[in-house]
Amino acid sequence: MTESFMWVEKYRPMKLSDVVNQKDVIGSLKALLKNTSEMPHLMFSGSAGVGKTTTALCLAREILVDSWREYTLELNASDERGINMVRDRVKKFARFSGLDTRIPFKLVILDEADEMTSDAQTALRRIIEDTAGHCRFIMIANNISKIIEPLQSRCAVFKFTRISEEEIIDYLEGICKKEKIRYTKEGLKALYSHSEGDMRHSINMLQAAASLGAINDDNVKSSAGLSKTGDVGEVLKLALAGKLADARNKMIELIKVYGMSESDFLKYLNEECYKLKTGNISEILESIAKYDYRLIIGANPEIQLSALLAELGKIGK
Repeated sequence: MTESFMWVEKYRPMKLSDVVNQKDVIGSLKALLKNTSEMPHLMFSGSAGVGKTTTALCLAREILVDSWREYTLELNASDERGINMVRDRVKKFARFSGLDTRIPFKLVILDEADEMTSDAQTALRRIIEDTAGHCRFIMIANNISKIIEPLQSRCAVFKFTRISEEEIIDYLEGICKKEKIRYTKEGLKALYSHSEGDMRHSINMLQAAASLGAINDDNVKSSAGLSKTGDVGEVLKLALAGKLADARNKMIELIKVYGMSESDFLKYLNEECYKLKTGNISEILESIAKYDYRLIIGANPEIQLSALLAELGKIGK
């Protein structure tokens, strides 16, 4: 139970048949695998933590078998969202050279593709056209409306649905049994409630709660305060209090050390606003929306988020 390996990776499904809940999607993908050479480009949409990235990785393993690591490029587009990422990394990987004749094609997985700039998406469209004979793309997006129509039209779109409370609790219960952790049903239900149906977040909170002992309601509440998403609320309070340096240091820690994407930071910041008892919430939300747009069009994330914290400090006064 005390091993440092993240459970969200340890218990990530390795096969399509093990993916939780998404029966219709998995059934359609298995049908496509019957004739792999004719598989189209794919687009997975749906909320966070419902299995989109996991499904893409399972597909890579089933199509490319032992060579899947060598012939799969996985990128998080929220970290590298500009046109240079498309030209430097995607284009170089997708070219024909180095293709093993034993595999049907190379595979590019673009996570959070909806965070790519419009210029980057336009450049990607051309690469998809030029490499169609030996490369397939899987684009993953929480908000498909932010993907340009020419890209959407070149993909088979699969909508992932929210995982039910019962299925998440059953999965968490299975992890508890394998890790030999004491748990209560109330504790597992509390995990589901705090994670709002996000399987990835549920498992992360489960591991945090397990470090406190049994999985019960009290430990889950404590772990919810320890989770890094909860720390975004602390950043917000520091910024509104005018403690810019402390707020920025905490934000940089979340992004650089704990790997929270800039888009996730803004999403959680937006959620934390509704927990505040303040009369200027509309100003705060407008500021978050403004800087979210700036990131989408390709502005420097660290500079923009620091400016957002400074603006929140002014609002707090």
